Amino acid sequence: MRLSTVRTGIAALATSSLLAGGAMAQQALEIIGQPVDGALGFQPAATEGARDLQWLDGMILYIITAIVIFVAALMVYVIVRYNAKANPTPARFTHNSPLEVAWTLIPIVILVFIGAFSLPVLFKQQEIPVGEVTIKATGYQWYWGYEYVDEGVAFESYMIGSPATGGVNMMTPEVEAQLVAAGYTKDQFLLATDTAVVVPVGKVIVVQVTAADVIHSWKVPAFGVMQDGVPGRTAALWFKAEKEGIYFGQCSELCGQMHAYMPITVKVVSEAAYAQWLAAAKTGEYQLSHVAQPAAVDVALND
Repeated sequence: MRLSTVRTGIAALATSSLLAGGAMAQQALEIIGQPVDGALGFQPAATEGARDLQWLDGMILYIITAIVIFVAALMVYVIVRYNAKANPTPARFTHNSPLEVAWTLIPIVILVFIGAFSLPVLFKQQEIPVGEVTIKATGYQWYWGYEYVDEGVAFESYMIGSPATGGVNMMTPEVEAQLVAAGYTKDQFLLATDTAVVVPVGKVIVVQVTAADVIHSWKVPAFGVMQDGVPGRTAALWFKAEKEGIYFGQCSELCGQMHAYMPITVKVVSEAAYAQWLAAAKTGEYQLSHVAQPAAVDVALND
């Protein structure tokens, strides 16, 4: 849930106790879900859903490759065998029933085969289970607001060094200091946020996604999840992370001038660490009661 509007002085968040708390919550956590320069393939799958999607992608890639090779070879054969020089007298038939039946049935069989594997994956994604932790994610231009629906905890999440908080979207000494204070390195610039979504490992997490202004999209590749947030509507996704660590995502709908600067940070921690973080959040600046007092929130976040 949105706690306050973007303010000129909000850049001071990076040097506040907020970042110090984020660094403590991050102790001993490995950065797993992160894009790597020059790398190919997917990020490591951290959920069953991500593994299913990656397997499905690989299986379909084999099928597509075989089709491309077959069609390319067929075209080469036709060019060589039936060009004007090799075949000066062209045939005059108008159809070939067995061939037409074959090129109709074979694609149908291929599509049914693909559907037999892809539909169960789709249904697993779209059938939202009862969440052990439910989080509402609201997209704004250009940052995310989060509310732990059953816990009375809410906060906003900005990219460290974001133009939305007065940053200049450059790796300056000040931004690097903010990253270090939050427990990151300069390699996580454009990925890390000042506050992160914290969830327990091995628990069903349901994220309710919406937006306050234009269409945004909540996406974390290592979890295999992406859901558009549409103003006035609420959709949902779910995941169950299998390994503790830090995972990065990004808004994946073109939502305006600073679309590229609203990343997502999710920290998957042990149940004990999550309970400790939640208890601290409930008694600190993340209390939902602060929603009605934006000025108090600003003071608390900048102490």
